[in-house]
Amino acid sequence: MIKKSTQRQIILMGLSAIALGVGVNSASAETALGASSQSQSLPSLEIRQSSEINPSSVNLPVQQLDPQPASAEPEPPATGNIQLTQAPIVPGRSTRSGPSYIGIGGNIGLGGDTTLGDSGFAVISKIGLTRNLSARPAVVIGGNDPTVLVPVTLDFPISSVAEAGRVNLRAAPYVGGGIAISTGSSSLVRPLITAGVDVPVAPRITATAGVNFAFFDDTEIGLVLGAGYNF
Repeated sequence: MIKKSTQRQIILMGLSAIALGVGVNSASAETALGASSQSQSLPSLEIRQSSEINPSSVNLPVQQLDPQPASAEPEPPATGNIQLTQAPIVPGRSTRSGPSYIGIGGNIGLGGDTTLGDSGFAVISKIGLTRNLSARPAVVIGGNDPTVLVPVTLDFPISSVAEAGRVNLRAAPYVGGGIAISTGSSSLVRPLITAGVDVPVAPRITATAGVNFAFFDDTEIGLVLGAGYNF
């Protein structure tokens, strides 16, 4: 009996030793597995943490704008596009000396060989071009071939020259130059100087007196007195 009980104790002790060894081995295996699982999970955790962006650590480029100066210098005015206005030429307009007109008159020759220097009659006119300028073409007709006068004159404003009671005499002088054309077999074109005065006598009538100097072979001088109808 004693032997059997002793054998049982030995067997129980062996089984308990085996069970203890198995438990220790299983515990150590679990510890190793836990450690390995932790070691495998740590890199992923670090990756997740490293993948997070820290706003404070990001350096964004900042564009710096130059401040606008407080007092900017004015730009100089452009001179390339300056346009000078010119007086428009309107044939037949009024000038400072009055309206345009066409009329007839007499020519008193004061010396010369052409019709301008001889006595005859004349067709006279005034054609306003601008406020200050006018053309005054005329044809002098007499015993010789007609003489054509084509001057351009500077017209002066009408001013009062005399006043008697209710009559106010006003006059507008003019002066200019152009060409004189002697027609006929020996036609000549020569310089011309003219001067005169326009006197408005009615709303539709202008009296005029002028002297013409034409430089042909000799100096031809003619004094024209006439009246024109205003238009």
